[in-house]
Amino acid sequence: MGLLDFFKKIEPDKKKSGFLHTLYDGFFTFLFVPNHRPTKGAHVHDHTDLKRTMIFVVLALVPLYIFGMFNVGHQHYLALGEYVGVGEGIGAKMLYGALKVLPIYAISMAVGLGIEFYFAFKKGHAIEEGYLVTGALIPLIMPASLPIWILVLAIVFAVIIGKEAFGGTGMNIVNVALLARVFVFFAYPSSISGDAVWVAGVDGYAGATPLALAQNGWASVTNTFSTEQMWWGLIPGSIGETSKPLIILGAMFLILTRIASWRIMLGGIIGMVLMGFVFNAWGATPFMEVPWYYHFYMGSFLFAIAFMATDPVTAASTNRGKWIYGILIGAFGLIIRIFNPAYPEGWMLAILLINVFAPLIDYFVLQSNMKKRLKSA
Repeated sequence: MGLLDFFKKIEPDKKKSGFLHTLYDGFFTFLFVPNHRPTKGAHVHDHTDLKRTMIFVVLALVPLYIFGMFNVGHQHYLALGEYVGVGEGIGAKMLYGALKVLPIYAISMAVGLGIEFYFAFKKGHAIEEGYLVTGALIPLIMPASLPIWILVLAIVFAVIIGKEAFGGTGMNIVNVALLARVFVFFAYPSSISGDAVWVAGVDGYAGATPLALAQNGWASVTNTFSTEQMWWGLIPGSIGETSKPLIILGAMFLILTRIASWRIMLGGIIGMVLMGFVFNAWGATPFMEVPWYYHFYMGSFLFAIAFMATDPVTAASTNRGKWIYGILIGAFGLIIRIFNPAYPEGWMLAILLINVFAPLIDYFVLQSNMKKRLKSA
């Protein structure tokens, strides 16, 4: 008997064991490719179903998890004055980082998928796969020192209010992972801002990030961190947002597999660069004088534009709309970064803001296209 026949044989009765059938269906469709081609839906038009689309994104995040665990351990031991060299104590750093990062990942998946399973059972439909990516993204945009109970509250809020309240996967209007981070920022700001939260396990240690130092100008940043450290990601920060080469590698993977839109990514870069030129020319504050290209080195711009802005549910869907959407995120993100000292990382708020306007952007693009066609008719 083949594996497929075995799973069909043990399938629970949908009417008698509704919850068990919901769990079974989620696991079954995870293992086996659908034997039919969908004819409706925004995301799926071939045999690569949504679960496998989500798995591609998760695969792109794996290197960031591995490096994130190393960097969490590296920053911890650096604060203690031990294993200060990058190549020293790699095993100890990886172990410490794993003990910090993996529980966050496990809790993120358990809580979020638990909510998804419950709503799928209550609504009587198949388990929705979208949280596979959301659950993998949330730990990467959090500090490793975040208390677990705050993480749980953030996930419950984001999944229920930001997603299930709108109808579930494919119906949410804002990025669920970013909503979880914003919840933490506004409800428990001391757990995700300031200098003391970015290095785990060292009480009283203040590990200022480059963004915090940049308020006093670029020289203040380079007095603490080299450009090489910032580029490779050996700096305090959120778990998965520091290593720029690995983020670019993941972005290229998503572009080559046609999972994410290169138009949104390139549009975001254009918007940020243009606004960077404006601030460099203005030069009213030390932060404005930071050369525009160094904004790629600091903070989470590359991560946000590659993995957050390209969410197909909440982003613009027309080709021209994607350009506009990306440019607005890049421009507004830098505006928030420069003008809001309480929240120097502006891309998350910018994406949530432009998420709301994405349908309006597509509407005007479609109206413009229809007017052009009417004139030529």
